[in-house]
Amino acid sequence: MRKTFALCALALLVVAGNAFALGEARVQGKITDAVTHNPIANVVISLDAMTGHSFHAQYKSDKDGVYRFIVLDGTLLYKVSYSAPGYATYEQQKVKFTLGDINTRDVMLAPGGTAAAGTKDAPTTAKGDPAVIAYNEGAELANAGKLPEAIAKLEEAVAAKPDLTAGYEALAKLYLRTKNYDKAIDRANKALEVDNDNQDLFAVLAESYTAKGDKAKAAEYRKKLPADASAMFNEAAKLINSGKDAEAEPLLKGAIAANDKFGQAYYELGMIYVRTGKNADAKVNLQKYLELEPNGKDAATAKEMLNYVK
Repeated sequence: MRKTFALCALALLVVAGNAFALGEARVQGKITDAVTHNPIANVVISLDAMTGHSFHAQYKSDKDGVYRFIVLDGTLLYKVSYSAPGYATYEQQKVKFTLGDINTRDVMLAPGGTAAAGTKDAPTTAKGDPAVIAYNEGAELANAGKLPEAIAKLEEAVAAKPDLTAGYEALAKLYLRTKNYDKAIDRANKALEVDNDNQDLFAVLAESYTAKGDKAKAAEYRKKLPADASAMFNEAAKLINSGKDAEAEPLLKGAIAANDKFGQAYYELGMIYVRTGKNADAKVNLQKYLELEPNGKDAATAKEMLNYVK
């Protein structure tokens, strides 16, 4: 009665949501104050082509310091600068964006410049704070996929400025990506000493402890995370495919609690109850699935199982 299933629909959604035009690159990031770590609004991001045809454009960060833009010709090299009143301008030369992917470029600006952004008197680089320079260089290396070099540069940044929370957070994420879980835990905890409600760091700790086999600590940090219906469903899918229905059941219930319109979660929970002989519960969940997705990909199976559990 068991049915192994793949997350094809979710995968297709991801592909569809990330469709890029040929040669196009998408850029996003967050700009923060190197001292206070607060977001900086209205930062002017200037983009100038350094190769190929002439191109110049400007964009601005929003009230949360977040910016997003699309580069129509991502095959060129660009100069990217970040300018805001009261801050030293930070400039990146010969930037090559990755095509067919989102380029995340977080930047810190050091207080110091007083000229208006974009004027001839504005400073041209963030000089004077080695920690900020090292952090931004580390971010560039990480964006380029040079993770060991990025880690070394970010370690240099936190050594120069031991209270650089953003540096510890970046290191925690990079150590997780490189499967150095002990280091990821250490750096995440260091950042949490200051930023004690950082959801990203709770996720790093939960994943790191899971990888180390420490279920209790992993569960401790998962409880601190907001409910994520899709994440719980995907974890349940892995458990179902491994024959662990009992462990999958509470995750599917959690996914439904987080999103009571999650039809597929009702279906898989109903099928678990079919396999365990809990016919009344199976009927409730399969009927709910059909109510939400009457023409869903598993509608025929759900109807067949409803006849079976009468």
